[in-house]
Amino acid sequence: MEKANIEWGKLGFAYVKTDKRFICHWKEGKWDEGKLVEDNQISISESSNVFHYGQCCFEGMKAYTAKDGRVLLFRPDENAKRMVKSCQRVLMTEFPVERFIDACKQVVRANLRFVPPYGTGASLYLRPFEIGVGDNLGVRPAKEYIFAIFCSPVGPYFKGGLAPVNFITSDYDRAAPNGTGAAKVGGNYTGSLLPHELAVKAGYADCIYLDPKTHTKIEEVGAANFFGITHDNVFVTPKSPSILPSITKYSLLHVAKEYLGMKTEERDVKIDNIKEFKEAGACGTAAVISPIGGIMHKGKYHIFHSETEVGPVTRKLYDTLTGIQYGDLKAPDGWVVKV
Repeated sequence: MEKANIEWGKLGFAYVKTDKRFICHWKEGKWDEGKLVEDNQISISESSNVFHYGQCCFEGMKAYTAKDGRVLLFRPDENAKRMVKSCQRVLMTEFPVERFIDACKQVVRANLRFVPPYGTGASLYLRPFEIGVGDNLGVRPAKEYIFAIFCSPVGPYFKGGLAPVNFITSDYDRAAPNGTGAAKVGGNYTGSLLPHELAVKAGYADCIYLDPKTHTKIEEVGAANFFGITHDNVFVTPKSPSILPSITKYSLLHVAKEYLGMKTEERDVKIDNIKEFKEAGACGTAAVISPIGGIMHKGKYHIFHSETEVGPVTRKLYDTLTGIQYGDLKAPDGWVVKV
């Protein structure tokens, strides 16, 4: 298939309208069959829950072109299962896991000309989402839902790709204790817009959120998870009920242990003890890994490996995980799904 006329190497992380998207409706107690459509506009009631009470959730995932031309999805079952948990948290009707995976495949197949070629460093980003719709006024779960998936070819999340970026801690909280931090719901991200803007105005890529109870422990880095490499080569990532369970993070935990032979730990990460790390990074679907050059906290700036060069362990982690995603390295069972 002839590819779309796109300069793949110059793509950033921005929306590009593609040919088809999948949409499915829950009404009168059941999901309809769903279908692929060309229209990227959705018409819904002005009283829909998504507008007034934020009843919505979403996922982020990618499809990759392998060297042999295969198109691969990375761990779509994990995204499907995480979306089920998000729906449960905000009382939305769950979209079945197997149907989720099948819908993802349909969307990729319908937009093959937008899947970036191998070797360009770009990928096809998929955005599954579910919203509460229908006529409603009181604070209660919606009686109707829309599940949909669109896609867009993307490049690096941060300009410069795999290059160190700097962060500053925020006094704002990303999520409340016992709140929705572990669910991928829209409200978590709406609340992050102001702290992010303040961080960027101060000269940083984004902010780091500390735990909402004590403001002493690192939880998330912007919209990504944190990891650090100790001076004795232990891969460490924070553990907290307020953190979104990142599929990339758990993939890196496996890669660090099983591919690189490292010891791994999920535990508290004290902001006042960040000198224990020789390297640090942010990880997630959008960025995969963003190496952290330095962190500003209460007027003190700590530099990890370098502000200009990627640390050797972070580089190995990135190369190994992306090697699996692009089909260059043997993947654990079930991690890559051929479209």
